[in-house]
Amino acid sequence: MDFDDVVTITTPEGVDLQLVLAGLGSRFGAALIDLIVQALLITAITLAFESAGLLGGWGVLAYVTVLFVVVFGYDIAFEVLSSGRTPGKRLNGLRVVRVGGFPVGFVSSAIRNTLRLVDFLPSSYLVGCAAILVTKRNQRLGDLAAGTLVVRERRAVSAAPAPRPQRFEPVFPTWDVGTVTADELLTVRRFLDRRATIDTGARAQLAHTLAERLRPKVGGAPPDLRGEPFLEAVVAAKSSRGGI
Repeated sequence: MDFDDVVTITTPEGVDLQLVLAGLGSRFGAALIDLIVQALLITAITLAFESAGLLGGWGVLAYVTVLFVVVFGYDIAFEVLSSGRTPGKRLNGLRVVRVGGFPVGFVSSAIRNTLRLVDFLPSSYLVGCAAILVTKRNQRLGDLAAGTLVVRERRAVSAAPAPRPQRFEPVFPTWDVGTVTADELLTVRRFLDRRATIDTGARAQLAHTLAERLRPKVGGAPPDLRGEPFLEAVVAAKSSRGGI
């Protein structure tokens, strides 16, 4: 299950995006690492309060408040600020995304992590483990309520936007883009316009899928020009010939 579960999502551009779902084993490994990190943080905080003599009176309230923030804010903070990856998920190559493949936000992260209390019942994450095993998308109850998925990052696809080679600029006027339809061009334009809002891994995969679908229709394009730079060049070539 850890390696073979795949969910196919149809993007607004009409392109099928495949995400490899994380299974119970990999998620357990990530959770274990995060628990160790949290335990180390709590130990350091406890020692700091003890050395400062703040574990009495009002100091106890401050101590409990800080521990609450660490326990309940840890996952939310990392998922929102680190593109859906806690330290445990990063080390295991996992990421939390919304069902449409978009980055997880504060509200969805807060929902999925608040319901972690229910997933933990009756003990040792029994409800959460059962839900991951029986749901089609390997979702625990928190994921179902928040509309999120835990997916494996594709190591073969760079998460960073592809560099923009400058050499295609004087070359694309010679490209044959006559068979690229108006609908296909509109799909590419929509992707390029909204790419900044798409999760980096999904963005790279979607750019690759769009580019490879169009490549057979484009004559004269360098074989090493791929992804977003290729799509930008196709739009430029088509526009220079009076395309949409």
